[in-house]
Amino acid sequence: MSSLSQVSPVRLRTELYADPAGVFVHDAILSACRKFGAKTAFVDTSYTPARRISYDQYGELVERTARGLVASGVRPGDRVAIFLPNSWEFAAASHAAMLAGATPSPLNPSYKEREVRYQLENSGARVLVSDGSLISGMNLEGLPELRRVYTTRNAAAGASEFSELLRTTGATVPSPEKPPEQTLAALPYSSGTTGLPKGVMLTHYNLVVNVYQLCGPGAAPFTASEVGLCFLPLYHIYGLNVVLNPCLMLGCTVVLMPRFDTQKAMQWIVEEGITFVPVVPPVLNLFCQAAERGEFPRDHRIKWVKSGAAPLAPELAKRFTSLTGVKIAQGYGMTEASPVTHVGFEHGPLYRPESIGQPVALTDCRLIGESENEVGPGEIGELVMRGPQFMLGYWNAPQATGDVLRDGWYYSGDVARRDENGLYYIVDRRKEMIKYKGFPVAPAEVESVLLEHPAVRDCGVVGKKDDAAGEIPCAFIVLREGVPSVDKTKNEICGYVGERLTGYKQPREIRFVTAIPRNPSGKILRRELRKQL
Repeated sequence: MSSLSQVSPVRLRTELYADPAGVFVHDAILSACRKFGAKTAFVDTSYTPARRISYDQYGELVERTARGLVASGVRPGDRVAIFLPNSWEFAAASHAAMLAGATPSPLNPSYKEREVRYQLENSGARVLVSDGSLISGMNLEGLPELRRVYTTRNAAAGASEFSELLRTTGATVPSPEKPPEQTLAALPYSSGTTGLPKGVMLTHYNLVVNVYQLCGPGAAPFTASEVGLCFLPLYHIYGLNVVLNPCLMLGCTVVLMPRFDTQKAMQWIVEEGITFVPVVPPVLNLFCQAAERGEFPRDHRIKWVKSGAAPLAPELAKRFTSLTGVKIAQGYGMTEASPVTHVGFEHGPLYRPESIGQPVALTDCRLIGESENEVGPGEIGELVMRGPQFMLGYWNAPQATGDVLRDGWYYSGDVARRDENGLYYIVDRRKEMIKYKGFPVAPAEVESVLLEHPAVRDCGVVGKKDDAAGEIPCAFIVLREGVPSVDKTKNEICGYVGERLTGYKQPREIRFVTAIPRNPSGKILRRELRKQL
C-alpha cells in the first residue's frame, strides 16, 4: 500500500483532556465521586418519583457491589454479564465488575432467550446481573461457565437478589495484575461488518483515552456543569462511553431514561435543565415533529446535541436547528474504537452538520482507493484508522480480528471523503450492515434464523431505505416445494423470527423469490437483491 505525499490541513485536535497513563476506568469514576461528593450523579427516571443519587452515594454503591462480587466468587478476568435497561444498577454493576477485576459484558435488554444464551456462552460469563422481568421464562440451564444470577427489582426462580451484593462483607477488591493497556474493561458485542455478534475486547486504556480524546481541547464541549439526558442504551458503546463514563468522570449529572419516549424526554429536558442531548437520527426526526406541532419546549437550556450511530441527513440537521435554535455536531465511530474516532464542530467556521468533523487527538486516518493507494481531498476511499482507542481484537476470533486489524490499522469498511479543511464525510455505510434506527443488524444473523424455519429453503436479507427508521431489514425468501407464497406464510415466518431475535432485527418486509443470487463461491450477491428494491 503506497502513500501519496499531500499537504494536510492544520489538525485542531492534538491534546487529550488529561494524561491517561495508569488510569483505570473505575479509578477515574471513584476519584470523581470523592471530588464531587454531594453533587447529583444520577437522576434515575425509571423510579416514580425519579431517584436521585449523589456522587458520594454512587461511589459507595460501586465499592460495596464490587466487594459483594468478590465475596460471591468473582475473580480477576471473569466476565460479568449485565442484562438490564438503563438504570443506576446497570452503571453500578458495570463499574463494580471493573473494580473487582472482572470484565462487564453488556446485553441488549430486548434480547430473546436465543440471543442471551449465545452471548453468555460465547463470553463465558460467570455471573449474570439482570431482572426477573427480563429472564422470567428463559432457560439458562446448561451454560457451562455461568455460576450465579442476580436480579435487581423483580425476583426470578433460582436467582439471588442484587441487594445481597450490597451487604457488608470482609472481602477486599484485588489490586490490578496488569496495566490498563492489558486489562479488559468491557466486552460489548458487535456484528462488525458481517456475521454473528463478536465480543469486542476493550481495555481500560482504550476507554479512558477515548473519553480524554472526546473531552479534549477543540472536541466535545463537556463541562462539569453538564446535565446530560441519556435514553441511548447503556449496553451500546455510544451510551456507555460517550455519555455515561465521560459525564461521571467530569462530574456531570446524568438523567437516565430506560427507553426513549418523546413526551417524557421533553418533560425531563425542562424539569432537569438538560444541557446536552446525544441522539440518533430517528430520535432527531421525532423531536422535529414535536417542534412542528409546537410541543418542543421553548424554555430549554440545551447547549448542544450530538448525533451518531447512523448517517445524519443534512436536511434533518438544518430542520432541527431552524425549529429549535440548537446546533448539531455529528460524530462517528464504532464499538471497535471505544467508540469515537471523529466528531464535528458545533460552532465556528468549520461547523458542517453533514460532516463527521475531524479526527480526535492521536487518531490517524487514511482513505484508501480501489488501487490500494491513498486518495487525495475530494476523492472517495475506504476509511482506515489507527489510534490508542482501538480494541485489542475480537474475543476468541483471531480470523475476524485479522480481517479488520492489519499492520496496526483498522479497516472500517466505510467509504468516506475528506475536504480541503480536513473534514470527513461518510459516503456509504459498511456494505452489508443494516442500520435500523441506529441499531446495527447483521444480515447473516437474521438469515441463520430464517433458514431454521421448515418452510424456508434459501434466503437473503438486505436493508431497504425507510424515512422513519433509516433502513429496515427486508428478507428475500425461497420457499420449500409445496409451501404457498401467501400472507399467512409471511406472518408465520415473521412470528418465528420474532420469538428468537429482538425486535429491531426482525424483517419488516418479506418477498418470495425463486432463487437467491450468489457468486461462484456461494456468497449472496446483496447488490442484486438491493436492485430488486
